[in-house]
Parts: sequence; structure tokens; C-alpha cells
Amino acid sequence: MSYVASIHIYPVKSLDGIAVSQATILASGALEGDRSFAICDEAGELVNTKRNSGVHFLRLSFDIQKRMAGLKIQDTEQEIFFHVDRERPGIEYWLSNYFGFPVKLMENLLTGFPDDTAAPGPSIISTETIAEVASWFPRVSVNEMRHRLRANIEIGDVPAFWEDQLFPEANELVTLKIGTVIFEAINLGHPCIRCPPYYAPKAADTNFQNLLKAKQEEIMPDLVKRGSLNHFNRLIVSMRVSGQAAGKILQIGDEVQISSASKSLFNTIPD
Repeated sequence: MSYVASIHIYPVKSLDGIAVSQATILASGALEGDRSFAICDEAGELVNTKRNSGVHFLRLSFDIQKRMAGLKIQDTEQEIFFHVDRERPGIEYWLSNYFGFPVKLMENLLTGFPDDTAAPGPSIISTETIAEVASWFPRVSVNEMRHRLRANIEIGDVPAFWEDQLFPEANELVTLKIGTVIFEAINLGHPCIRCPPYYAPKAADTNFQNLLKAKQEEIMPDLVKRGSLNHFNRLIVSMRVSGQAAGKILQIGDEVQISSASKSLFNTIPD
């Protein structure tokens, strides 16, 4: 039986996540506390791994209940702690010094800062997919690959690339039931883009992409043929959920079931 093996939320977009035993769905479809903060420059642009390699080397700890964030630079000992409400200027000053330009720590408690605004629900991947992809890179552990991919929900007791079946053909709809909550994966229709492992310098990015492309063509020829994987840094599936699911809770151990539908089950979401 496929089931929810782990749940992670990422309080600050692009930074480290925390493992939780359960998570509440917001009206937007996002998980409460996930990507609720984002680092932005003066122009309001996100400071993330795609735009600034320095993000790779920031380590974050976060106490949700106490609203405390701990920041440190990778491979250093000193960790600085801030209250994200009372000491917001202190966090921004520390981050601005780190990046070398002014930044703000923005917060959105309603929707967070999702990668895919059309499918802002939790992102999904199988645990075996993470392990398989990590095995392609001798210096990358499973936990390091998990950190780079930053999926919210891992599915257990399924093979690697189980999530491929969530990528529907055009005009098809795949539904995923987790516990009592129904999600939809539509042909929006691409799994999420993710960056190369954080240890890799930019010169190695091309090698990473070439390896990923070759592996996906080898393992997933049907998806490649039909164009569902038009970018080979894509592994994770983002989902969407009805606003009626607001307040429902996902938890570790929830059963996972896949089915199909001819049209959207959600009246508020167009086909």
C-alpha cells in the first residue's frame, strides 16, 4: 500500500526544510507554514538558487511554535538566532551582509510563495526516486538530494519514478487521494524544475543536466516521447486542491490512491 512516508515544510523559500508529522492545508491549497517567507531584493525579485548561488550555502533551522529562525553559513560553527517578527530588521541586516546587497524577508501567510501558482498544492515525489537520483552522483547522499529537491510529501512503498503516472496526457486528469483529501495533477503540465546539487560549481551544471537528460530518456522514454518532460531538471509534481479542503490535515501514514477523471472535480478550478 502506498502511503505518506514523510512530510517536509520549508518555512523560507529556497532554504532548509523541517520534517513534521502532519500538515494543515490552507485555503490556497498550500501547506500551512510552507514557503511562507521569501528573501527578496529591493526590486521585489526572489533571491533563490536560480538567481544567486550563495543561497546554496545558507543553513536554516526554524522553530514554528516559537517563530525563531537560526541562520548560519555552511561549514561554519556560529549560528545566529532571530525572532521572525520582533527581530525582522536583524535578519534582513544579516542576510544583506551575506549576499552583499539589500534584501527583505517577505511573508505571505495566505498562499506562501509557491513555485507553481497554477498548482500551489504540496509537491510530491517518491522516496525511492530521491534515492535513485542520489545514486547517480557519487558525492551526493540521499539527504542531500532531498534537501535540493525540497518536495513536501514523500510517498513510500512505491518504486522509483512512481510519480510519472501523475503526468497526464493532454485533456486527461489524474486525481490523487491522500487520506481524505483529493488532489489533481493536470497537464499544466510539467513536474517542477529543480537545480543541480548544491555542491556542484556552475561549471558542472551542464554535466548534471546532460546526465539527468540521459537517465530520464533511458528510464522514462514514454514521458520524453510525448513531451511531458520538455525540461530535464524536472522531477517533482505540484498538485492543486479544492478550497473546500482548507483545514484538513495530511499526516504520515495516510494511504495514497491514484485514479483518473474526465474533468475537474473542483467547481472552482477550470478544466
